[in-house]
Amino acid sequence: MDRWAGLGSAVASFFFLWSVVQNHLPASLTHRLSSWANTLTSYLSPYLEITISEHGADRFQRSEFFLAAEAYLSDACARRARKLKAELGKGSKSLQVSVGDDDHVTDTFSGADLWWHASKKIPRSQVMSWYPGMEESRLYKLVFHRRHRDLVVGEYLPHVLDAGRAVTAKNRQRRLFTNGSGGGGGGGGGKKGWSHVAFEHPATFDTLAMDPEKKQEVVDDLDMFRDGKDYYAKVGKAWKRGYLLFGPPGTGKSTMIAAIANYLDYDVYDLELTTVTSNTELRKLFIETKGKSIIVIEDIDCSADLTGKRKDKKKPEDKPGGGGDGDDRPKLPGEPEKEESSKVTLSGLLNFIDGLWSACGGERIIVFTTNHKDKLDPALIRRGRMDKHVEMSYCCFESFKVLAKNYLDIAEHELFGEIRSLLEETEMSPADVAENLMPVSKKKKRDTTACLEGLVEALKKAKEDAAAAAKAKEEEEVKQKAEAEANEAAKKEEEAAPEAEEKKAKGGDDEGKDKTSEST
Repeated sequence: MDRWAGLGSAVASFFFLWSVVQNHLPASLTHRLSSWANTLTSYLSPYLEITISEHGADRFQRSEFFLAAEAYLSDACARRARKLKAELGKGSKSLQVSVGDDDHVTDTFSGADLWWHASKKIPRSQVMSWYPGMEESRLYKLVFHRRHRDLVVGEYLPHVLDAGRAVTAKNRQRRLFTNGSGGGGGGGGGKKGWSHVAFEHPATFDTLAMDPEKKQEVVDDLDMFRDGKDYYAKVGKAWKRGYLLFGPPGTGKSTMIAAIANYLDYDVYDLELTTVTSNTELRKLFIETKGKSIIVIEDIDCSADLTGKRKDKKKPEDKPGGGGDGDDRPKLPGEPEKEESSKVTLSGLLNFIDGLWSACGGERIIVFTTNHKDKLDPALIRRGRMDKHVEMSYCCFESFKVLAKNYLDIAEHELFGEIRSLLEETEMSPADVAENLMPVSKKKKRDTTACLEGLVEALKKAKEDAAAAAKAKEEEEVKQKAEAEANEAAKKEEEAAPEAEEKKAKGGDDEGKDKTSEST
Protein backbone atom coordinates (compact mmCIF):
# COMPACT_ATOMS: atom_id res chain seq x y z
CA MET A 1 0.00 0.00 0.00
CA ASP A 2 2.85 2.37 0.81
CA ARG A 3 4.43 1.61 -2.57
CA TRP A 4 1.20 2.36 -4.49
CA ALA A 5 0.63 5.48 -2.40
CA GLY A 6 4.12 6.67 -3.24
CA LEU A 7 3.57 6.01 -6.95
CA GLY A 8 0.32 7.93 -6.92
CA SER A 9 1.95 10.82 -5.14
CA ALA A 10 4.78 10.85 -7.65
CA VAL A 11 2.36 10.89 -10.62
CA ALA A 12 0.36 13.70 -9.05
CA SER A 13 3.52 15.68 -8.41
CA PHE A 14 4.66 15.15 -12.01
CA PHE A 15 1.44 16.48 -13.48
CA PHE A 16 1.46 19.45 -11.10
CA LEU A 17 5.04 20.32 -11.98
CA TRP A 18 4.31 19.81 -15.69
CA SER A 19 1.39 22.24 -15.55
CA VAL A 20 3.61 24.80 -13.82
CA VAL A 21 6.46 24.32 -16.26
CA GLN A 22 4.07 24.37 -19.25
CA ASN A 23 2.90 27.87 -18.36
CA HIS A 24 6.50 29.12 -18.63
CA LEU A 25 7.44 27.28 -21.83
CA PRO A 26 7.26 29.02 -25.22
CA ALA A 27 4.19 28.19 -27.28
CA SER A 28 6.27 26.76 -30.12
CA LEU A 29 8.06 24.34 -27.78
CA THR A 30 4.76 23.26 -26.20
CA HIS A 31 3.33 22.59 -29.64
CA ARG A 32 6.45 20.60 -30.61
CA LEU A 33 6.26 18.44 -27.47
CA SER A 34 2.55 17.81 -28.07
CA SER A 35 3.26 16.73 -31.66
CA TRP A 36 5.98 14.33 -30.47
CA ALA A 37 3.63 12.85 -27.90
CA ASN A 38 0.91 12.33 -30.51
CA THR A 39 3.41 10.70 -32.88
CA LEU A 40 4.60 8.36 -30.14
CA THR A 41 1.01 7.48 -29.26
CA SER A 42 0.18 6.74 -32.90
CA TYR A 43 3.05 4.23 -33.07
CA LEU A 44 2.03 2.50 -29.87
CA SER A 45 -1.79 2.58 -30.21
CA PRO A 46 -3.70 0.87 -33.08
CA TYR A 47 -6.74 3.15 -32.64
CA LEU A 48 -7.71 6.23 -34.63
CA GLU A 49 -9.82 9.17 -33.53
CA ILE A 50 -12.18 11.48 -35.45
CA THR A 51 -13.33 14.72 -33.78
CA ILE A 52 -16.69 16.28 -34.63
CA SER A 53 -16.88 19.85 -33.31
CA GLU A 54 -20.08 21.66 -32.46
CA HIS A 55 -19.08 24.71 -34.52
CA GLY A 56 -17.31 24.55 -37.85
CA ALA A 57 -15.90 27.41 -39.89
CA ASP A 58 -18.96 29.51 -39.08
CA ARG A 59 -18.69 30.15 -35.32
CA PHE A 60 -22.21 31.54 -35.13
CA GLN A 61 -23.95 28.42 -36.44
CA ARG A 62 -23.85 24.85 -35.19
CA SER A 63 -22.37 22.23 -37.49
CA GLU A 64 -24.95 20.21 -39.41
CA PHE A 65 -22.93 17.03 -38.99
CA PHE A 66 -22.64 17.60 -35.23
CA LEU A 67 -26.44 17.96 -34.99
CA ALA A 68 -26.90 14.81 -37.08
CA ALA A 69 -24.47 12.87 -34.86
CA GLU A 70 -26.26 14.13 -31.75
CA ALA A 71 -29.62 13.02 -33.14
CA TYR A 72 -28.18 9.64 -34.19
CA LEU A 73 -26.69 8.97 -30.73
CA SER A 74 -29.89 10.02 -28.99
CA ASP A 75 -31.87 7.55 -31.09
CA ALA A 76 -29.47 4.60 -31.43
CA CYS A 77 -27.05 4.74 -28.49
CA ALA A 78 -28.59 6.80 -25.68
CA ARG A 79 -30.00 3.66 -24.01
CA ARG A 80 -26.45 2.48 -23.29
CA ALA A 81 -25.27 5.79 -21.82
CA ARG A 82 -25.04 6.48 -18.08
CA LYS A 83 -25.09 10.28 -18.29
CA LEU A 84 -28.05 11.64 -20.23
CA LYS A 85 -29.15 15.12 -21.17
CA ALA A 86 -32.75 16.08 -21.98
CA GLU A 87 -33.65 19.24 -23.87
CA LEU A 88 -36.32 20.63 -26.17
CA GLY A 89 -34.55 21.72 -29.31
CA LYS A 90 -35.63 24.62 -31.47
CA GLY A 91 -38.39 23.54 -33.82
CA SER A 92 -38.76 20.16 -32.09
CA LYS A 93 -42.11 18.75 -31.04
CA SER A 94 -40.79 16.37 -28.35
CA LEU A 95 -38.02 16.11 -25.77
CA GLN A 96 -34.66 14.89 -27.05
CA VAL A 97 -32.61 12.69 -24.71
CA SER A 98 -28.97 12.59 -25.78
CA VAL A 99 -25.60 11.47 -24.43
CA GLY A 100 -24.35 13.82 -21.72
CA ASP A 101 -20.91 15.41 -21.53
CA ASP A 102 -17.94 13.35 -20.30
CA ASP A 103 -19.64 10.07 -21.14
CA HIS A 104 -19.07 7.41 -23.76
CA VAL A 105 -21.18 4.82 -25.59
CA THR A 106 -20.37 1.87 -27.83
CA ASP A 107 -21.78 1.30 -31.29
CA THR A 108 -21.44 -1.56 -33.78
CA PHE A 109 -21.49 -1.25 -37.57
CA SER A 110 -20.82 -4.11 -40.04
CA GLY A 111 -18.94 -6.08 -37.38
CA ALA A 112 -16.76 -3.14 -36.29
CA ASP A 113 -16.79 -1.80 -32.74
CA LEU A 114 -16.79 1.99 -32.38
CA TRP A 115 -16.67 4.22 -29.33
CA TRP A 116 -18.26 7.65 -29.05
CA HIS A 117 -16.98 10.10 -26.42
CA ALA A 118 -18.92 13.27 -25.62
CA SER A 119 -16.88 16.06 -24.09
CA LYS A 120 -16.64 19.82 -23.80
CA LYS A 121 -13.75 22.00 -24.88
CA ILE A 122 -13.00 24.90 -22.55
CA PRO A 123 -10.44 27.56 -23.61
CA ARG A 124 -7.46 28.01 -21.38
CA SER A 125 -7.60 31.82 -21.41
CA GLN A 126 -10.49 33.84 -20.11
CA VAL A 127 -12.15 35.27 -23.23
CA MET A 128 -14.99 37.77 -23.14
CA SER A 129 -17.68 37.13 -25.75
CA TRP A 130 -20.82 38.95 -26.76
CA TYR A 131 -22.52 35.57 -27.31
CA PRO A 132 -23.06 33.48 -24.14
CA GLY A 133 -21.83 29.93 -24.51
CA MET A 134 -19.48 30.71 -27.40
CA GLU A 135 -16.41 30.52 -25.11
CA GLU A 136 -16.83 26.75 -24.82
CA SER A 137 -17.86 24.21 -27.41
CA ARG A 138 -18.97 20.62 -27.26
CA LEU A 139 -17.52 17.89 -29.41
CA TYR A 140 -17.80 14.18 -30.13
CA LYS A 141 -14.79 11.92 -30.52
CA LEU A 142 -15.20 8.72 -32.52
CA VAL A 143 -12.56 6.07 -31.73
CA PHE A 144 -12.08 2.92 -33.82
CA HIS A 145 -9.40 0.45 -34.87
CA ARG A 146 -7.22 1.53 -37.77
CA ARG A 147 -8.21 -1.49 -39.86
CA HIS A 148 -11.77 -0.11 -40.03
CA ARG A 149 -10.68 3.28 -41.39
CA ASP A 150 -12.17 2.84 -44.88
CA LEU A 151 -15.38 1.39 -43.46
CA VAL A 152 -15.85 4.29 -41.02
CA VAL A 153 -15.03 7.07 -43.49
CA GLY A 154 -16.76 5.57 -46.51
CA GLU A 155 -19.88 4.00 -44.97
CA TYR A 156 -20.36 4.62 -41.26
CA LEU A 157 -20.12 8.43 -41.22
CA PRO A 158 -22.56 8.82 -44.18
CA HIS A 159 -24.86 6.39 -42.34
CA VAL A 160 -24.70 8.55 -39.21
CA LEU A 161 -25.48 11.67 -41.28
CA ASP A 162 -28.50 10.14 -43.05
CA ALA A 163 -29.88 8.50 -39.91
CA GLY A 164 -29.43 11.69 -37.90
CA ARG A 165 -31.24 13.75 -40.52
CA ALA A 166 -34.11 11.24 -40.54
CA VAL A 167 -34.42 11.41 -36.74
CA THR A 168 -34.34 15.22 -36.84
CA ALA A 169 -37.06 15.30 -39.51
CA LYS A 170 -39.18 12.90 -37.47
CA ASN A 171 -38.89 14.90 -34.25
CA ARG A 172 -39.23 18.38 -35.70
CA GLN A 173 -42.40 20.42 -35.44
CA ARG A 174 -44.01 20.49 -38.86
CA ARG A 175 -45.25 23.81 -40.18
CA LEU A 176 -48.10 25.18 -42.30
CA PHE A 177 -46.98 27.96 -44.64
CA THR A 178 -49.04 30.52 -46.50
CA ASN A 179 -48.18 33.38 -48.85
CA GLY A 180 -49.67 36.83 -48.70
CA SER A 181 -49.22 40.47 -49.61
CA GLY A 182 -47.22 41.04 -46.45
CA GLY A 183 -44.99 38.15 -45.42
CA GLY A 184 -42.56 37.68 -42.62
CA GLY A 185 -44.89 36.03 -40.14
CA GLY A 186 -45.34 39.15 -38.06
CA GLY A 187 -48.19 40.75 -39.94
CA GLY A 188 -47.77 44.21 -41.39
CA GLY A 189 -46.17 45.54 -44.48
CA GLY A 190 -43.19 43.25 -44.88
CA LYS A 191 -42.01 41.94 -48.18
CA LYS A 192 -43.98 39.22 -49.89
CA GLY A 193 -43.06 35.66 -48.96
CA TRP A 194 -44.03 32.74 -46.77
CA SER A 195 -45.26 32.98 -43.20
CA HIS A 196 -45.99 29.92 -41.08
CA VAL A 197 -47.68 28.46 -38.03
CA ALA A 198 -47.33 25.07 -36.38
CA PHE A 199 -49.10 22.32 -38.31
CA GLU A 200 -51.23 20.40 -35.83
CA HIS A 201 -53.99 18.83 -37.94
CA PRO A 202 -54.84 15.41 -36.43
CA ALA A 203 -56.11 13.71 -39.60
CA THR A 204 -54.61 10.34 -40.54
CA PHE A 205 -55.42 7.67 -43.11
CA ASP A 206 -56.96 5.60 -40.32
CA THR A 207 -59.54 8.32 -39.63
CA LEU A 208 -60.08 9.33 -43.27
CA ALA A 209 -63.55 8.34 -44.50
CA MET A 210 -62.74 6.83 -47.88
CA ASP A 211 -63.06 3.58 -49.77
CA PRO A 212 -60.37 1.25 -48.28
CA GLU A 213 -59.09 0.10 -51.67
CA LYS A 214 -58.62 3.66 -52.95
CA LYS A 215 -57.03 4.64 -49.66
CA GLN A 216 -54.53 1.79 -49.78
CA GLU A 217 -53.74 2.67 -53.38
CA VAL A 218 -52.83 6.22 -52.33
CA VAL A 219 -50.70 4.95 -49.41
CA ASP A 220 -48.78 2.56 -51.67
CA ASP A 221 -48.16 5.38 -54.15
CA LEU A 222 -46.82 7.62 -51.36
CA ASP A 223 -44.49 4.86 -50.15
CA MET A 224 -43.18 4.42 -53.67
CA PHE A 225 -42.53 8.13 -53.98
CA ARG A 226 -40.82 8.51 -50.59
CA ASP A 227 -38.43 5.62 -51.24
CA GLY A 228 -37.92 6.35 -54.94
CA LYS A 229 -35.09 8.90 -54.97
CA ASP A 230 -32.70 6.60 -56.83
CA TYR A 231 -35.44 5.45 -59.21
CA TYR A 232 -36.41 9.02 -60.15
CA ALA A 233 -32.74 9.83 -60.79
CA LYS A 234 -32.40 6.67 -62.90
CA VAL A 235 -35.33 7.51 -65.19
CA GLY A 236 -34.33 11.19 -65.41
CA LYS A 237 -37.30 12.75 -63.62
CA ALA A 238 -37.40 15.42 -60.93
CA TRP A 239 -38.20 13.95 -57.52
CA LYS A 240 -41.76 15.26 -57.27
CA ARG A 241 -45.29 13.90 -57.53
CA GLY A 242 -48.54 15.57 -58.56
CA TYR A 243 -51.96 14.73 -57.12
CA LEU A 244 -55.34 15.98 -58.36
CA LEU A 245 -58.09 15.61 -55.76
CA PHE A 246 -61.51 16.19 -57.30
CA GLY A 247 -65.05 15.68 -56.12
CA PRO A 248 -68.08 17.43 -54.60
CA PRO A 249 -67.71 19.71 -51.56
CA GLY A 250 -67.42 17.98 -48.19
CA THR A 251 -65.86 14.76 -49.51
CA GLY A 252 -62.56 15.13 -47.60
CA LYS A 253 -60.10 16.71 -50.03
CA SER A 254 -58.48 18.96 -47.41
CA THR A 255 -58.51 16.11 -44.90
CA MET A 256 -56.69 13.94 -47.43
CA ILE A 257 -53.93 16.58 -47.69
CA ALA A 258 -53.53 16.65 -43.89
CA ALA A 259 -53.41 12.85 -43.79
CA ILE A 260 -50.65 12.81 -46.45
CA ALA A 261 -48.65 15.41 -44.49
CA ASN A 262 -48.95 13.42 -41.26
CA TYR A 263 -48.08 10.16 -43.00
CA LEU A 264 -44.93 11.52 -44.65
CA ASP A 265 -43.97 14.07 -41.94
CA TYR A 266 -43.92 16.84 -44.57
CA ASP A 267 -44.47 20.58 -44.21
CA VAL A 268 -47.46 22.08 -46.06
CA TYR A 269 -47.27 25.18 -48.28
CA ASP A 270 -50.77 26.52 -48.94
CA LEU A 271 -50.32 28.64 -52.08
CA GLU A 272 -52.91 31.37 -52.67
CA LEU A 273 -52.66 32.25 -56.37
CA THR A 274 -54.86 35.35 -56.13
CA THR A 275 -52.14 37.15 -54.14
CA VAL A 276 -49.36 36.27 -56.60
CA THR A 277 -48.93 39.19 -59.00
CA SER A 278 -46.66 37.64 -61.63
CA ASN A 279 -45.02 34.47 -62.89
CA THR A 280 -41.69 35.75 -61.54
CA GLU A 281 -43.11 36.00 -58.03
CA LEU A 282 -44.60 32.52 -58.38
CA ARG A 283 -41.18 31.15 -59.33
CA LYS A 284 -39.57 32.95 -56.37
CA LEU A 285 -42.09 31.42 -53.97
CA PHE A 286 -41.34 27.97 -55.34
CA ILE A 287 -37.60 28.42 -54.88
CA GLU A 288 -38.16 29.39 -51.23
CA THR A 289 -39.95 26.13 -50.46
CA LYS A 290 -37.89 23.32 -48.94
CA GLY A 291 -37.75 19.60 -49.57
CA LYS A 292 -40.05 17.16 -47.79
CA SER A 293 -43.00 19.45 -48.39
CA ILE A 294 -46.47 19.51 -49.94
CA ILE A 295 -47.42 22.48 -52.13
CA VAL A 296 -51.21 22.88 -52.18
CA ILE A 297 -53.42 24.95 -54.48
CA GLU A 298 -57.01 24.46 -53.39
CA ASP A 299 -59.95 25.12 -55.72
CA ILE A 300 -57.62 25.55 -58.68
CA ASP A 301 -60.57 26.27 -60.99
CA CYS A 302 -61.46 29.34 -58.89
CA SER A 303 -57.95 30.56 -57.98
CA ALA A 304 -57.15 32.37 -61.22
CA ASP A 305 -58.05 32.57 -64.91
CA LEU A 306 -55.98 29.65 -66.20
CA THR A 307 -57.89 28.77 -69.35
CA GLY A 308 -54.95 29.80 -71.51
CA LYS A 309 -57.26 31.72 -73.89
CA ARG A 310 -56.70 35.32 -74.91
CA LYS A 311 -59.61 37.61 -74.27
CA ASP A 312 -60.24 40.94 -75.97
CA LYS A 313 -60.61 43.63 -73.38
CA LYS A 314 -61.46 47.23 -74.12
CA LYS A 315 -58.93 49.79 -73.09
CA PRO A 316 -60.07 52.45 -70.64
CA GLU A 317 -59.98 55.14 -73.34
CA ASP A 318 -62.26 52.99 -75.54
CA LYS A 319 -64.97 52.83 -72.89
CA PRO A 320 -67.88 55.23 -72.92
CA GLY A 321 -67.00 58.34 -70.98
CA GLY A 322 -63.30 58.30 -71.81
CA GLY A 323 -61.61 57.21 -68.56
CA GLY A 324 -64.00 54.41 -67.74
CA ASP A 325 -63.58 53.82 -64.02
CA GLY A 326 -61.81 57.15 -63.41
CA ASP A 327 -58.23 55.85 -63.19
CA ASP A 328 -56.94 59.00 -64.95
CA ARG A 329 -57.81 61.34 -62.09
CA PRO A 330 -54.92 62.45 -59.87
CA LYS A 331 -54.64 60.51 -56.58
CA LEU A 332 -55.13 62.37 -53.36
CA PRO A 333 -52.32 62.48 -50.78
CA GLY A 334 -52.40 59.40 -48.55
CA GLU A 335 -54.75 57.52 -50.86
CA PRO A 336 -53.73 53.82 -51.02
CA GLU A 337 -52.61 52.40 -54.32
CA LYS A 338 -55.01 50.10 -56.11
CA GLU A 339 -54.15 46.49 -55.36
CA GLU A 340 -52.41 44.83 -58.26
CA SER A 341 -54.38 41.93 -59.67
CA SER A 342 -52.88 38.52 -60.29
CA LYS A 343 -51.12 38.13 -63.64
CA VAL A 344 -50.18 34.47 -63.26
CA THR A 345 -50.66 32.74 -66.60
CA LEU A 346 -51.26 29.13 -67.50
CA SER A 347 -47.76 28.98 -68.98
CA GLY A 348 -46.25 30.26 -65.72
CA LEU A 349 -48.14 27.72 -63.66
CA LEU A 350 -47.14 24.89 -65.99
CA ASN A 351 -43.47 25.87 -65.61
CA PHE A 352 -44.02 25.99 -61.86
CA ILE A 353 -45.28 22.40 -61.88
CA ASP A 354 -43.30 20.70 -64.61
CA GLY A 355 -40.73 23.09 -66.03
CA LEU A 356 -37.02 23.47 -65.42
CA TRP A 357 -37.61 25.28 -62.13
CA SER A 358 -39.58 22.33 -60.75
CA ALA A 359 -36.33 20.36 -60.45
CA CYS A 360 -34.90 22.83 -57.90
CA GLY A 361 -34.74 20.95 -54.63
CA GLY A 362 -36.44 17.59 -54.30
CA GLU A 363 -38.97 15.40 -52.52
CA ARG A 364 -41.97 17.63 -53.12
CA ILE A 365 -45.62 16.77 -53.65
CA ILE A 366 -47.89 19.19 -55.53
CA VAL A 367 -51.62 18.87 -54.85
CA PHE A 368 -54.50 20.51 -56.72
CA THR A 369 -58.08 20.32 -55.47
CA THR A 370 -61.21 21.14 -57.43
CA ASN A 371 -64.94 20.56 -57.37
CA HIS A 372 -65.18 20.62 -61.17
CA LYS A 373 -62.50 18.64 -62.96
CA ASP A 374 -64.04 19.32 -66.36
CA LYS A 375 -63.36 23.06 -66.01
CA LEU A 376 -59.57 22.63 -65.88
CA ASP A 377 -57.34 22.93 -68.90
CA PRO A 378 -56.23 19.46 -70.09
CA ALA A 379 -52.61 20.63 -70.24
CA LEU A 380 -52.73 21.42 -66.53
CA ILE A 381 -53.86 18.00 -65.32
CA ARG A 382 -52.22 15.65 -67.80
CA ARG A 383 -50.09 12.78 -66.52
CA GLY A 384 -46.60 13.96 -65.69
CA ARG A 385 -47.97 17.09 -64.06
CA MET A 386 -50.83 15.70 -62.05
CA ASP A 387 -49.55 12.12 -61.99
CA LYS A 388 -52.38 10.64 -59.95
CA HIS A 389 -56.05 11.62 -60.09
CA VAL A 390 -57.97 10.73 -56.93
CA GLU A 391 -61.74 11.03 -56.94
CA MET A 392 -63.21 11.99 -53.57
CA SER A 393 -66.79 10.76 -53.93
CA TYR A 394 -69.89 10.72 -51.78
CA CYS A 395 -70.02 8.60 -48.66
CA CYS A 396 -70.24 4.86 -49.29
CA PHE A 397 -70.92 2.18 -46.70
CA GLU A 398 -67.22 1.45 -46.15
CA SER A 399 -66.59 5.13 -45.52
CA PHE A 400 -69.52 5.20 -43.11
CA LYS A 401 -68.01 2.31 -41.14
CA VAL A 402 -64.82 4.36 -40.67
CA LEU A 403 -66.88 7.29 -39.41
CA ALA A 404 -68.91 5.06 -37.10
CA LYS A 405 -65.68 3.70 -35.63
CA ASN A 406 -64.27 7.21 -35.18
CA TYR A 407 -67.34 8.89 -33.71
CA LEU A 408 -69.24 6.06 -31.99
CA ASP A 409 -66.59 3.37 -31.40
CA ILE A 410 -68.76 0.68 -32.97
CA ALA A 411 -68.13 -1.79 -35.79
CA GLU A 412 -71.61 -3.39 -36.04
CA HIS A 413 -75.19 -2.35 -35.32
CA GLU A 414 -78.67 -3.48 -36.25
CA LEU A 415 -79.26 -0.27 -38.24
CA PHE A 416 -76.21 -0.80 -40.46
CA GLY A 417 -78.25 -2.74 -43.03
CA GLU A 418 -80.78 0.05 -43.49
CA ILE A 419 -78.03 2.68 -43.62
CA ARG A 420 -76.22 0.67 -46.26
CA SER A 421 -79.25 0.50 -48.54
CA LEU A 422 -79.93 4.22 -48.06
CA LEU A 423 -76.32 5.16 -48.86
CA GLU A 424 -76.54 3.18 -52.10
CA GLU A 425 -79.59 5.22 -53.12
CA THR A 426 -78.63 8.63 -51.70
CA GLU A 427 -75.73 11.01 -52.33
CA MET A 428 -74.47 12.42 -49.01
CA SER A 429 -70.99 13.72 -48.34
CA PRO A 430 -68.86 12.26 -45.53
CA ALA A 431 -68.96 15.66 -43.82
CA ASP A 432 -72.78 15.54 -43.61
CA VAL A 433 -72.70 11.94 -42.37
CA ALA A 434 -70.16 12.83 -39.69
CA GLU A 435 -72.24 15.79 -38.56
CA ASN A 436 -75.22 13.49 -37.97
CA LEU A 437 -73.08 11.15 -35.88
CA MET A 438 -71.81 13.83 -33.51
CA PRO A 439 -73.58 14.43 -30.19
CA VAL A 440 -75.68 17.58 -29.91
CA SER A 441 -73.81 18.92 -26.88
CA LYS A 442 -72.27 17.78 -23.60
CA LYS A 443 -75.57 18.33 -21.80
CA LYS A 444 -77.69 16.66 -24.49
CA LYS A 445 -75.76 13.50 -25.16
CA ARG A 446 -77.22 10.98 -27.57
CA ASP A 447 -76.54 7.28 -27.40
CA THR A 448 -75.34 5.20 -30.33
CA THR A 449 -78.81 4.15 -31.43
CA ALA A 450 -80.10 7.73 -31.33
CA CYS A 451 -77.20 8.94 -33.50
CA LEU A 452 -77.77 6.21 -36.07
CA GLU A 453 -81.53 6.82 -36.10
CA GLY A 454 -80.85 10.51 -36.70
CA LEU A 455 -78.61 9.57 -39.62
CA VAL A 456 -81.33 7.31 -41.05
CA GLU A 457 -83.84 10.16 -40.89
CA ALA A 458 -81.34 12.52 -42.55
CA LEU A 459 -80.71 10.01 -45.33
CA LYS A 460 -84.43 9.51 -45.90
CA LYS A 461 -84.98 13.26 -46.06
CA ALA A 462 -82.04 13.64 -48.45
CA LYS A 463 -83.54 10.90 -50.61
CA GLU A 464 -86.92 12.63 -50.67
CA ASP A 465 -85.33 15.98 -51.45
CA ALA A 466 -83.32 14.42 -54.26
CA ALA A 467 -86.46 12.79 -55.69
CA ALA A 468 -88.38 16.08 -55.45
CA ALA A 469 -85.52 17.95 -57.09
CA ALA A 470 -85.33 15.37 -59.86
CA LYS A 471 -89.10 15.59 -60.40
CA ALA A 472 -89.00 19.39 -60.44
CA LYS A 473 -86.12 19.27 -62.89
CA GLU A 474 -88.02 16.85 -65.10
CA GLU A 475 -91.13 19.06 -65.03
CA GLU A 476 -89.00 22.08 -65.83
CA GLU A 477 -87.44 20.25 -68.77
CA VAL A 478 -90.90 19.22 -70.03
CA LYS A 479 -92.11 22.79 -69.64
CA GLN A 480 -89.09 24.17 -71.45
CA LYS A 481 -89.56 21.59 -74.21
CA ALA A 482 -93.25 22.53 -74.58
CA GLU A 483 -92.37 26.23 -74.68
CA ALA A 484 -89.70 25.54 -77.28
CA GLU A 485 -92.18 23.57 -79.43
CA ALA A 486 -94.78 26.34 -79.07
CA ASN A 487 -92.22 28.97 -80.02
CA GLU A 488 -91.15 26.90 -83.01
CA ALA A 489 -94.79 26.48 -84.15
CA ALA A 490 -95.43 30.21 -83.75
CA LYS A 491 -92.28 30.95 -85.71
CA LYS A 492 -93.36 28.65 -88.50
CA GLU A 493 -96.82 30.21 -88.49
CA GLU A 494 -95.32 33.68 -88.75
CA GLU A 495 -93.13 32.56 -91.61
CA ALA A 496 -96.14 30.97 -93.38
CA ALA A 497 -98.47 34.02 -92.97
CA PRO A 498 -96.97 36.14 -95.83
CA GLU A 499 -97.19 33.23 -98.22
CA ALA A 500 -100.87 32.72 -97.37
CA GLU A 501 -101.62 36.41 -97.91
CA GLU A 502 -99.81 36.30 -101.23
CA LYS A 503 -101.77 33.25 -102.34
CA LYS A 504 -104.99 34.85 -101.24
CA ALA A 505 -104.24 38.02 -103.16
CA LYS A 506 -103.23 36.05 -106.20
CA GLY A 507 -106.45 34.03 -106.04
CA GLY A 508 -108.56 37.28 -106.00
CA ASP A 509 -106.82 38.59 -109.09
CA ASP A 510 -107.45 35.38 -110.97
CA GLU A 511 -111.18 35.46 -110.07
CA GLY A 512 -111.51 39.08 -111.37
CA LYS A 513 -109.86 38.17 -114.61
CA ASP A 514 -112.30 35.28 -115.09
CA LYS A 515 -115.34 37.54 -114.55
CA THR A 516 -114.03 40.08 -117.07
CA SER A 517 -113.48 37.36 -119.59
CA GLU A 518 -117.04 36.07 -119.20
CA SER A 519 -118.62 39.53 -119.61
CA THR A 520 -116.60 40.11 -122.71
